[in-house]
Amino acid sequence: MKLKFLLSLSIAALMSVSVLAQAPAPAAGTTGKFHGHVTDPTGIPKTAGTVSLSTDGGHTTKYTFNVGPNGEFTGVDVAPGTYSLVLKLPDTPEGKFVDMIDGVKIVAGVDLLQDIDMSRKEYLDKMTPEQRKQVEEFRKKNAEVMKTNSMIKTLNADLQAARVANHDKKFDESEALMLKDTALKPDGELLWYELGMAQLGLKKWDDCSATMKKVLDLETTAKKPSMELQAGAHAALGEVYARTNKAPDAATEYDTAAKLNPTKSGFYYANETVVFQNVGNGEAQAAAADKAIAADPKNPIPFYLKGQALAAKITVDAKTGAYVLPPGMVEAYQTYLQLAPTGTYAAEVQAVLAETTKTTKSTYKAPKK
Repeated sequence: MKLKFLLSLSIAALMSVSVLAQAPAPAAGTTGKFHGHVTDPTGIPKTAGTVSLSTDGGHTTKYTFNVGPNGEFTGVDVAPGTYSLVLKLPDTPEGKFVDMIDGVKIVAGVDLLQDIDMSRKEYLDKMTPEQRKQVEEFRKKNAEVMKTNSMIKTLNADLQAARVANHDKKFDESEALMLKDTALKPDGELLWYELGMAQLGLKKWDDCSATMKKVLDLETTAKKPSMELQAGAHAALGEVYARTNKAPDAATEYDTAAKLNPTKSGFYYANETVVFQNVGNGEAQAAAADKAIAADPKNPIPFYLKGQALAAKITVDAKTGAYVLPPGMVEAYQTYLQLAPTGTYAAEVQAVLAETTKTTKSTYKAPKK
């Protein structure tokens, strides 16, 4: 909000002045200086203009100094004496000034602090009732904005701290922060998302499910919906369902995440595969691995996890004693070795293949390198 008034020319503070040439500086060691800030009636710094010193009530000026970009000003090499401090802004009419402070005493060797605060009673008393009303309304609105900005600054700092805590698996710290902040800003979907991730880490499945659904609800009315955020929420719901024995629902959520954020589909499906491995659901693990492989065929882990899931189905022929290997197991393991010959699971895979293929000849032909 910008104040759209200029003090009436009848106000005593606006007086005709004529600007004279800058006075020569007195001899070194015999001068004083002053500094301060300019703020308007609402408390906002003025970022341009001039501050002058006058000895005749503003009719003429002896020294003039510029107002800086933060409202600051500094006057140096000023002869000792008592002056009127005169403020002019860039849009001040010729021959007028915005504010004047009398009785400014400059002393040799002293740096005087002298602010020009137009929210002081003396200045406000010169305004019309309508002008004072505008100032008061602006102050109230500005106070609300400042309060909101302060809260947002705090929330952003808390959000970053919660993300670090989740990364470091300090889920209880993250949850406490985000519970506090979602109460302060119930429409902050990022806050709810980080809360949900903390609850996921704490294995609070029901709480996490409710929180991630809250994220998705808020996204439906968001001015700028985030597909990445929505995908993350669906992936978190997928993990919740996988860990609570709802495999079909879990697969649906992971599929939704991949569709919303295709660039991370390999990531989501790889996580789905790992989660199903963790809960011991081999069928779902193998199915998820196939999706992960299709999304990112250069990632060796899904090949390993597919081979592992299929290895659980190995049987032994009662007559020959030979291992009967499920289709796709050998191929998955061999592809893992091609992609990660010295990988974490390479020794394990080589041992399984060496043992299970001793009496069984695979029809798989590894591609030439």
